[in-house]
Amino acid sequence: MNRIVIAFLCVSLVASAFRPAKLPVEPTSSKAVASVAAEPVKLSWEVLRDVTFKKKWYAEESVYMLYPTFGQSIQKLNGKTVELTGYVLPVDLETNVYVLSAFPYSACFFCGGAGPESVVSLKFKKSDKKFKTDERRTFRGTLKLNADNIYELNYILADAEMIGQ
Repeated sequence: MNRIVIAFLCVSLVASAFRPAKLPVEPTSSKAVASVAAEPVKLSWEVLRDVTFKKKWYAEESVYMLYPTFGQSIQKLNGKTVELTGYVLPVDLETNVYVLSAFPYSACFFCGGAGPESVVSLKFKKSDKKFKTDERRTFRGTLKLNADNIYELNYILADAEMIGQ
């Protein structure tokens, strides 16, 4: 038994001698940190699925609706600048209201049975651009999580701008 303990101690000492040395950490400038922080997060539809829903009664409309509980990974992105690619779905062309969907029109949340986590409301910075149904586009904006306003989608991309073209 003593030999086992002595052998274990010897192996521990030898193994610790081969640990890599810690490199000194150089301070980073605040400009470098700010530029990294300002980079948009490339958001995926997979990340947006970090939400669970339960039915909740809304007396003002006399209806049960799905109430979201957002997971930690998506909560960390609330208020952050993100980029998301999806299919553009016009909701109201006259008022320039669009939704970005993980799926084309035929399979979207409204028409094809996908979940509410598969659509994001686009609130444009400038509302002069018109889009066609099922255009696949990438947008950048500020992600807002919505659990309380039943007249809005659960995910909102505020100050949205199309990236490219």
